[in-house]
Amino acid sequence: MLLLAVVLIVALLIPVVAILVDSPLGKSVARRMEGGARAEGASPELRDMQRKVEMLETEVEDLTRTISGMKEELQFMQRLLEDPRRKKPTT
Repeated sequence: MLLLAVVLIVALLIPVVAILVDSPLGKSVARRMEGGARAEGASPELRDMQRKVEMLETEVEDLTRTISGMKEELQFMQRLLEDPRRKKPTT
């Protein structure tokens, strides 16, 4: 019974881990781990610049997701506001 519980917990955690790894947080952690090995001998100015670039990359990713969501919302609103009497052509 204990073995079944362990297998079930592991099976349920696999998707959660996959989502976390693919999230911006997971990407940020991966960049930090990757950059930590490279930046050990770097100057403080270079490390600061790398940190700023990482922050900007994260912001750009967030803004891209936000713009995509807004685009979808705009398309939805446009479809709602279209003339309901106008029939869509069927093919």
